[in-house]
This record gives sequence, structure tokens and C-alpha cells, in this order.
Amino acid sequence: MPTPGHVLCFGEILLRLSAPGGGALFQQPTLEANFGGAEANVAVALSRLEIPSAIVSSLPADAVGEAALDALRRHGVDITRIAFGNGRLGLYYLTPGMGMRASTVVYDRLNSLFAVRRDYDWPALLTGARWLHLSGITPAIGPEMAEISLAAMKAARAAGARVSFDGNFRASMWGRWCTDPAPILRDHVDQADLLFGNHRDISLLLGRSFPGDGPARRREAAEAAFARFPRLGHIASTARHASDARQNSLSARIDTPHAAFETDDLKISDIVDRIGTGDAFAAGVLARLDDGVEAAAICGLHLAALKHWTPGDQSLAVRRDLAIFSDGNADVRR
Repeated sequence: MPTPGHVLCFGEILLRLSAPGGGALFQQPTLEANFGGAEANVAVALSRLEIPSAIVSSLPADAVGEAALDALRRHGVDITRIAFGNGRLGLYYLTPGMGMRASTVVYDRLNSLFAVRRDYDWPALLTGARWLHLSGITPAIGPEMAEISLAAMKAARAAGARVSFDGNFRASMWGRWCTDPAPILRDHVDQADLLFGNHRDISLLLGRSFPGDGPARRREAAEAAFARFPRLGHIASTARHASDARQNSLSARIDTPHAAFETDDLKISDIVDRIGTGDAFAAGVLARLDDGVEAAAICGLHLAALKHWTPGDQSLAVRRDLAIFSDGNADVRR
């Protein structure tokens, strides 16, 4: 059974417009529409696993905002902390990867309603939360949102909630206004109990490289992060090898200050949609972290793997799907 209390996610809800059929943007006169956003994806994935989740965000008071709200409400996410107002919903355009062509994302989220909102009563919003989850995407929006996201993390600590931070570095967003995001990100990680990030994220945070390869490099980076950020209790990461856009292998790892657990590689073929797999991994780890690092790493890996075969941003797997996947029997279930 889930631990009492909910996971509160804070971040921007986005409209995703993607090219159909693996083509380029506007190669055809239609685009496929889905709602997503990193923190919203985590909230949906958790709710599908029967882990209570809620989201703090902002939506326009129009038909687009209502549709975005419905995309969360139908999966059981608590939407009572979403504010409505006049403004626009942020969006992004996706060209899906195909063969050796990588997926590409173009953001259109400047001056969205979420980006300009400033009124957050964090003690009230955090009532009943056992985790606050947010990502490096929110402070990348601009200096005001960097201050707000850091205030949210400090308020969560004051309220006794644990804090989960996914690095989710977005160079194109930071590049608009900040030439050196490392100090801002360090301030955020200073408040975190759980960090989602690999050796590259830690290199950015600490301003140093970690030579070598494989588990030894990942452990060296983790130990450096634990030394710099004493509040951190866990660092969760994945390692991916992409043969092409539809053939990948993925492993998961969770480090603690004194030990680490790493899964074997999982081969993932016939990929339908890679976007959102990191958010699925985060949700899986959050869902099982209280059961130990091995359970959390395996749950995160399996949920991320299943997301590769789910169109759209969000993981729709339920507990039964995880059990069947873990069983390893791909035969038809009747």
C-alpha cells in the first residue's frame, strides 16, 4: 500500500504538437496533439500506479486549458491546486526520431501563463504532501521562476516533505537568459533528498569532469555529489545506448552515500515514443523508494521501458502491466 500522503508535482503543463508517421514537421498538413510536461507526466504515472499525486500549475481559462485539465483529471491526478487565468498555454513541437535521425524539440513557451504567474502560497499548497517533485525545467524558464521553484523546495523542507529534483537540463531554455546555470541548479540540489541525474548532470553542477567509463565513473560522480550536497540521500539515473531511434538498451542505477545498485541492460526494440521515458523512470523510483533501492530501480526501469511503447508524453501503465512485464511473458493475455 502507498505511504500516507501524496506526491506534489510542480511544473508547467504543455501542449505537444508532433509530426505524424515519423515525418518532419509540416511535411503533412496535420500534427498530432498531446498534453504533457515533465512534472505532469510524473503525476499521471504515479496516479496510474495508485500512488496519490497532485500538481501545482497554471492553465488558461479557455477550451485549451479545459482540455489540458481533462488530460490529468481522467487519470486521477488531484487538480485542485491548478490556477486558471488569462494567458496562453506553453507548447512544443516534436519531430520524432526515425532510424539514425534523432528526435528534435522546438519550444514555444515564452510568456506562457505559467511563466508569468507569481502567486504561490506554498504552506497551503504543500498541505498533506509527503514528497515535492520538480525539475530543472522550471528554473530554466527565467530568473523569477528560479526563485519560485527554490522557494517551493525550502517550503517543502519546512513542512516536513521530502524533495525530489530531476536535473532535466534544457540548454536551449537556459541559453536565452543565463550563461552559467550551475549556481542556480546547485542551490536547488542543496534542498533535495533525491536527485535524478547522471555523471553529466553532476559534472555541470560541480564544474569538473569524471574520466573513465561505466559504473566506476558513475560512482565517482555520485560520491562527489554526496560530498557537496549533504542532504542528498539518493541519486537515481539511467544509462542508455541507442543503436538507432527504434533500438535502444537501458539500465537503471540508484546510488546512496555508502552503496549502489545497478540493473542489467534491458533491450528495447520497436520503440514507438521515447519522450517521457525519463519521467516514467522518476515516477517508478518515487513509487517504490521506501521499499529499497533495488525495488525502486527495477520499478523505474520497467515503467520507463513500457513508456517506450506508449504514444504521447505520459506513461499509462498500471500495476498489472508492471507485473506482466516483470514476468517476462509477452504472449497474448486473454
